[in-house]
Amino acid sequence: MDNLVTFSITVFTAFFAITNPISNMTVFLSLTHGADVKTKHDINKRSNLIAFIIVAVFVLLGKYIFELFNISIPAFKITGGILIFFIGFDMLQSKTSNVKTIDNVNIDENIAVSPLAIPILAGPGTIVTAMNFVANVETIHIFLVIAIFGSMSLLTYFTFRLSNWIVKIVGNNVISVIGKIMGLIIAIIGTGMIIQGIKISFNLIT
Repeated sequence: MDNLVTFSITVFTAFFAITNPISNMTVFLSLTHGADVKTKHDINKRSNLIAFIIVAVFVLLGKYIFELFNISIPAFKITGGILIFFIGFDMLQSKTSNVKTIDNVNIDENIAVSPLAIPILAGPGTIVTAMNFVANVETIHIFLVIAIFGSMSLLTYFTFRLSNWIVKIVGNNVISVIGKIMGLIIAIIGTGMIIQGIKISFNLIT
């Protein structure tokens, strides 16, 4: 039981850092600028639902994907770790994607699919993180990862829904600081994955 609790905390922390609901809240506000309340609500709901489905599919089919493409666990951990590290590094450098801003009042609700669901909420970093946690584990861990990401999707949904209020209370500077802290955590997670992959490759895990 203790191992499951530790595993759950680790997964939640990783997902919280990689999805970063507070930072992505400003992305949501930018993309939906000028939209009415109902449109914002629909985009919010669709984007989080689609992101959850995408990650859940990769978690459930991760083992078969590994087998289909003959991907080894060490190779995945090392490559995924490098990818996640650079995502965190970019966040520390305050680099943002050009797809995160829009000034057109005529909102296209397809932004719920792209760029919100993909790649902002369920991008490569999120998928790699999820698949890393279900590589070579028992079934209960797989369902725990899905449940935890589901809770993260709900948290993101409510964060987006309260986004205007949160920005007014917290302020953009604090949100920027939180983004940098999350970037540091993501970089550390990526480094940990690389170390794990190297240890497995050379049978250094005891």
